[in-house]
Amino acid sequence: MDGWQVTVALPIALALIMFGLGLALTVADFARVVQYPKAVVVALSCQIVVLPAIAFGLVLLLDLAPQLAVGVMLLAASPGGATANLLSHLFHGDVALNVTLTAVNSVIAVVTLPLVTNFALAHFAPDGGGGLGLQFGKVLQVFLIVLVPVVAGMLTRRWAPGFARAMDRPVRIGSIAFLALITLAAVFAERANILDYLLQVGVVMLLFAIASLAIGYWVPKVAGVRHAQAIACSMEVGIHNSTLAMTIAISLLDDVRMAVPAGVYGVNMLPLALAAGWLMTRRTRAADATGPVTAADRSAGR
Repeated sequence: MDGWQVTVALPIALALIMFGLGLALTVADFARVVQYPKAVVVALSCQIVVLPAIAFGLVLLLDLAPQLAVGVMLLAASPGGATANLLSHLFHGDVALNVTLTAVNSVIAVVTLPLVTNFALAHFAPDGGGGLGLQFGKVLQVFLIVLVPVVAGMLTRRWAPGFARAMDRPVRIGSIAFLALITLAAVFAERANILDYLLQVGVVMLLFAIASLAIGYWVPKVAGVRHAQAIACSMEVGIHNSTLAMTIAISLLDDVRMAVPAGVYGVNMLPLALAAGWLMTRRTRAADATGPVTAADRSAGR
């Protein structure tokens, strides 16, 4: 996994994905937080606090190698993205909430992602990998990787709305296709090691993906948000930006093995998210459509 497909093409693919995300955002998406205060606070708490804690417990429980453990934590700290918005729309989630969560989480991740990763490096690999959170130069690189393409996309939408609308769909399709080609190329290049990678981190990433989707749905439901918002939260919390995690592992931390968990997660994430969306949409949404879930609703199983 150390060929051109990850050292050169992967950062390009990430920039394209983040630029496409920016084309779908406006300043109003950040201001919309006040419309969904409960859903935003609950979802972000799950994303920023609960999931890294679960990832930490899983890697300790299954005793992963230090570099793989850091890679799992790096993925857990990565925000969601355009894929979450797309699947939320597919399964009748509150897409406006998704867009708001994506916008806010992308900014917060500039701080939280280095902190979580640096904690993981200090705990699991104190003699290797360096620090991410306490080194200004690498924090600046995270800022450049995460926010600059997003801001460029937002400015493009503001200054050339017609061009942004025309490019939105091609950029989405192109970024997905580009990422798929890179993934296939990386898998082919590492075909001799794929089975070993799956054996090492496959169980952890499967459990983490299921836990992310389930927590993203059930914690907001228990908190009393509407069904459509719970679906949006599940997709946002449950679908992590594996491309971002892989890029940071390879480009900033210079350790390909730390990118393995994100690569394995990227393979099983989509089918699991589709299955979760199908299960969530089987639930009756009539009562949730008009307001928060009440105690009577919960006791009735709605």
